[in-house]
Amino acid sequence: MPFRFDRSILIVLPTYNERQNLEAMVETIGMYLVADILIVDDNSPDGTGQLADQLSRQQKHVHVLHRAKKEGLGPAYLAGFQWALARGYQLIMEMDCDFSHSPWDLPRLVHRSGTADLVIGSRYVPGGNTQGWSRRRRLVSRFGNTYVSLFLGSSIRDWTGGFRCYRHELLARMNLESVNAKGYVFQVEMAWRARRLRAEICELPIRFSDRVQGQSKLGWQSIVEAITEVPRMYFQTTPSR
Repeated sequence: MPFRFDRSILIVLPTYNERQNLEAMVETIGMYLVADILIVDDNSPDGTGQLADQLSRQQKHVHVLHRAKKEGLGPAYLAGFQWALARGYQLIMEMDCDFSHSPWDLPRLVHRSGTADLVIGSRYVPGGNTQGWSRRRRLVSRFGNTYVSLFLGSSIRDWTGGFRCYRHELLARMNLESVNAKGYVFQVEMAWRARRLRAEICELPIRFSDRVQGQSKLGWQSIVEAITEVPRMYFQTTPSR
C-alpha cells in the first residue's frame, strides 16, 4: 500500500522525449506515495505529451502542462512550481522521469519535510551513492559540486541534486520570476536562494541510478552555464556562512 500523508503533495515531472519511461514512472510512484503528479512536457517530438494527456484522462491525480518548446530544465520546473503554488499544494516535489531517482524514496523525503523547509535527496552524504555512472560522469559531477562549494560554501553536499521536496511556504518566498538558471545549475540557484532565506535544509542519502532507457540531457551547454552562473550568485548576495 502506498504511504498517505495528511498534507497535499504534488510531484513535478519535467519531460522531454520520455515516452519510454513516463507510464512506468507514473505507475511506480503510485505504488509508494499518494500524491498528485504534474507532467511538464516541453513539446517532446517522441509523443510524450500525447501519452501524458492519455494518462491524465485515465487517472484523475495526473495533470499535464504543455509548453511550446524546449527551454531547459529550469523554466520547466518553474512553470510546474508556479502551477502548484497557485493551487495551494502544501508540499511540492521534483524528480527525474527516467528512474534515476527511485520512487521508493519519496515517502522518506515527505516524512523529513515535517522538520525541514527543503529536503534534498543527496548522492554525497554518508549512505548516498551513484550507480551505473561512467568514470567521466562521476568526475564531472564531483567537480561540479566542488566548484559550487568553493563559491557558495559546503553547507550543502549535493548542490546539483534534483530529487527534492519543498514546502509551499519556502517556494512562495523565493521570487521565482527572477530565477535566471535554465539548465542543471537551476538546482544550485534554488538551493542557494533557500539558504539565503535561512531555510531549514536537510539532505537524505539516496542511490542515484543511471537511466536505463532514453538519452541523458546533460550537455556542455549546462556545464558552461554552471561555470558562469555560480560566480554571479556569489557576488549577487553572500549570506553569512
